[in-house]
Amino acid sequence: MSVLTRDTPRRAGDRPAAAPRRGWWTNRRRDHLAGLLFVAPQLVGTVLFVLVPLGLVFWYSLHEWNVLAGTFEFVGPDNYRSLAEDANLPSVLRATGLFSVGLVALNLSLALLLAVLLNQRLRGTVVFRTLFFSPVVVSLVAWTIVWGFLLQDNGGVNGALGAVGVDGPNWLRGDTTALLSVVVVQVVKNVGLNMVLFLAALQGVPAELYEAARVEGAGAWTRFRRITVPLISPTILLTSIITVVGSLQVFAQIAVLTQGGPGTSTTVLVYYLYQQAFQFHQFGYGATLSVLLFLIVLVLTVVQWRMRRRWVHHEQ
Repeated sequence: MSVLTRDTPRRAGDRPAAAPRRGWWTNRRRDHLAGLLFVAPQLVGTVLFVLVPLGLVFWYSLHEWNVLAGTFEFVGPDNYRSLAEDANLPSVLRATGLFSVGLVALNLSLALLLAVLLNQRLRGTVVFRTLFFSPVVVSLVAWTIVWGFLLQDNGGVNGALGAVGVDGPNWLRGDTTALLSVVVVQVVKNVGLNMVLFLAALQGVPAELYEAARVEGAGAWTRFRRITVPLISPTILLTSIITVVGSLQVFAQIAVLTQGGPGTSTTVLVYYLYQQAFQFHQFGYGATLSVLLFLIVLVLTVVQWRMRRRWVHHEQ
């Protein structure tokens, strides 16, 4: 009986040994299925609560929907023509832009300042961190109601100013002070969240870089500008996107404090959308305003994301 080895020459007519057949249920397919099962809840949630509502909003914007009369008529681009001809829209966009710019600038700068101050190894910093973060977990409506009482003509803020001989204005009834008041209320409410994010980023900056810069004679401002800002720039990008999107979605503060007044000085886009849809029952036009809001948020987010390569340290 002969034994075939690798070096044994094959004779004519010998058939090569058949390779073992692999079953359909391979390890690779099993891993793919496991991955799909893990992402399935998030994928289903995204489809049901993000993509489907977006599609429905666009569909509703092409219709005139009167809930009280029970009518739902296709009007095509008529709602978009009404949007272009809306005389109130410029003032609404102006109020939205002023509110967003003021909120983003004040929130980010104050949060970064607090984070730098509270990153020091001093006694009592934990107490102040808790103090500045605590408004974040307070109910938004309750917080806004309390500030509504404080900002009244005879409220606590003017009472404190009167104690030092200053006659304070009616904060919520002036064209300029009303918008400023809402911005300050929102900043004080949410600055703690960005502060915590900045604080976490600052604690990740290597101390050796500061020591080397100090040996080279760099001052505090130079160390902050040349070391701190570049290394925490990814966090600055994250907080800026979150804050910009949040500033464009403000509603409860306007509804509780000013109801869009005086005039339309504090009527931001979300509150105007609410008025058109739920007060005037123009749901088709309200959906059109929703599409406009979505496009504004999308464009600003994409612009910030595309610009990250110019100033985010790890993207360069």
